[in-house]
Amino acid sequence: MEPKVIVIAGPTASGKTALSIELAKKIGGEIVSSDSMQIYQDMNIGTAKVTPEEMQGIRHYLIDFVSPQERYSVSDFKKEAQKAIDKILANKKVPIVVGGTGLYIDSLIYGIEYPEMKFDEVYRNFLLQQAQTEEGLKQLYNKAKEIDPEAMRNISQNDKKRIIRVLEIFKSTGLNKTQQEKQSRKNGIKYDFKVFALDMDRAILYERINKRVDIMLEQGLVDEVEKLKEKYHCFPTAMQGLGYKEVVEFLEQKCTYEEMAETIKQETRHYAKRQLTWFRKNKETIWLQAEDGIEKNIDIILKAYEN
Repeated sequence: MEPKVIVIAGPTASGKTALSIELAKKIGGEIVSSDSMQIYQDMNIGTAKVTPEEMQGIRHYLIDFVSPQERYSVSDFKKEAQKAIDKILANKKVPIVVGGTGLYIDSLIYGIEYPEMKFDEVYRNFLLQQAQTEEGLKQLYNKAKEIDPEAMRNISQNDKKRIIRVLEIFKSTGLNKTQQEKQSRKNGIKYDFKVFALDMDRAILYERINKRVDIMLEQGLVDEVEKLKEKYHCFPTAMQGLGYKEVVEFLEQKCTYEEMAETIKQETRHYAKRQLTWFRKNKETIWLQAEDGIEKNIDIILKAYEN
């Protein structure tokens, strides 16, 4: 029988961190982050990285350990996450995978193996350049649809990051994303994943997102980005993160402070909507209503986990 692993997914600002820490305290758990931005060092405010105080003594893995100058792939995440899960199990603790990066979570729960791709900086820059205009992004989206119509059914035509990934995978490997995933799923899965996702009334979620962005700016997000630019000079992947690229545009005087703040809020709301769409693909996911409160949701998780 495969060891059980709890997964808590959901959109940004829905309360995953608070729920997972209370759950870990109750059942002797340790947390494996599945957030593609919280991996980066010195990127704390803009990623809403969990603080030592918020952790309340609960051990967290895969947070704050990659330089913003490094490239970090889904394949890297899967290897590191499995190592962390095995370590937690060996310590007789309960692994709790927590985060909102759908691709990271899917790599675990579906056993998807992503091949090591040779990074082509020239091709990446070409795609990023084309994606800067609405018409250019539309052309890339249509090209990706021709290459992998099945994968593109779940990818928004505004989701620059995932569109580019589909194109890069095909150029690097000659196989599309769907073909690779079907092949890799034949290898089986190491763990018995119990997958939960937080949902929240859309108006409340958007209000929380807007408030979170205001708090990030009050806490010094602009200063954080200035210090990152000073320290690392070049960090292309990390700087594409939500909130960071908008601050860079402000620092380059391409927009006003007010325009920057509103764009971050708007883009984060769009991202949350895409996250919900992504997580709804998995028919086995047990949905939790955030408004029901932490205690009730922990009870639901424990009943499903114990069965």
